[in-house]
Amino acid sequence: MESSARDTAGARMDGWLLLACGALFAAGFIVLATASLELGERGYGDPFFFLKRQGVAALIGLSGGLIAYQAPSRLWERLGPLPMLLAVGLLALVLVPGFGREVNGSTRWLTLGPLSAQVSEPVRLLVLMFVAGYAHRHQASLQQGFISFLKPIILVGGAAALLLQQPDFGYAALILAMSVGILFAAGARYRDVGALACTGVAAFALLAWTSPYRLARVNSFLDPWSDPLNSGWQLTQSLMAIGSGRFSGSGLGAGVQKLFYLPEAHTDFIFAVIAEESGLLGSLALLALFALLVARIIAVARASARRNRMFQAYFAFGLALCIGMQVLVNVGVNMGVLPTKGLALPLVSYGRSHLVVTLVSLGMLLRIDRENSLLEPAVPGASSGGNEGLRPSAKAGRLRSRGAVRPALRVARPRSSRGER
Repeated sequence: MESSARDTAGARMDGWLLLACGALFAAGFIVLATASLELGERGYGDPFFFLKRQGVAALIGLSGGLIAYQAPSRLWERLGPLPMLLAVGLLALVLVPGFGREVNGSTRWLTLGPLSAQVSEPVRLLVLMFVAGYAHRHQASLQQGFISFLKPIILVGGAAALLLQQPDFGYAALILAMSVGILFAAGARYRDVGALACTGVAAFALLAWTSPYRLARVNSFLDPWSDPLNSGWQLTQSLMAIGSGRFSGSGLGAGVQKLFYLPEAHTDFIFAVIAEESGLLGSLALLALFALLVARIIAVARASARRNRMFQAYFAFGLALCIGMQVLVNVGVNMGVLPTKGLALPLVSYGRSHLVVTLVSLGMLLRIDRENSLLEPAVPGASSGGNEGLRPSAKAGRLRSRGAVRPALRVARPRSSRGER
């Protein structure tokens, strides 16, 4: 198979990236069909109830992704702090009575007439755009002082605090981790990132310890078999589903645990259904597709950095972090490696807001990839298969005062403080 295909404008598109996206998208609908038929029949009298709703969301997401693909990426770069302001506004609005809708004890849904959306999904994209833009504009100062590193973290921390009010512990941790990862790639100092990481871990541990329902989740994670009919029910059923799949699985549609034993089989625990029906082989194939997707997104980030398009590089890198962390957490929760958190499996789990935002994000990524293919690398001799990353070396920061900046992981020269906006 050729690794790239040409679009109508003559630009090159990453064929492996398209393959990973398309295969995961198709696999998601197949697995959702087998995981939700009984639930749809029992709850709504229509076995294809969830599949139809996901199909409508897919059409909306593909349309939004196509629009995002047509828009030049420099337009997103020029938005500045606007995405962050919009994210905070959405998170605040969902807590206002009459706008927020409670589902399963959490007020995460924003309703505007007949329309409703889970606000944490567009928020993660808006935060990604803001942090990528900030890292691009303040790259030089990020490598020199703690204040420049702390400013965006305070804003993202405010958004995370609003997410905790819903409560949504998983997405609060996700956007914080994603933001720190982007700033670290932009050159934030190791000691600054380390100090914040220690503080964040301690804060989240304190939140888990002081919240009864979070503490109950931690206890059921540590020993789910101590109360398998109550607090440990979800995890024990997931483990039984995964274990019963063995090497080749029970066959598509032949799983048992999804038949009212495994809660949220079509959303948070869909990986357990995949493991039961396709076994170890199917599970590894799915994880290989996700690994390919993340690897190709990182390749887009590196290609952007070689062309001195740092906003695009940080955006792609942040998207890779976001998708990668969601996969790790979702699979880890299903396998009992991590405490239960409500993070969807990208492109696979049922979730209309999640699917729409993910497809729009991938449309933006494909636009960046297309623009990269129309530009030559900024440094002569740089090849598309190089191993360059995004993070400037520590040595580069020490040599800046002598005018000998040579970033080890970023090919193009960073902006000076005089040229920052």
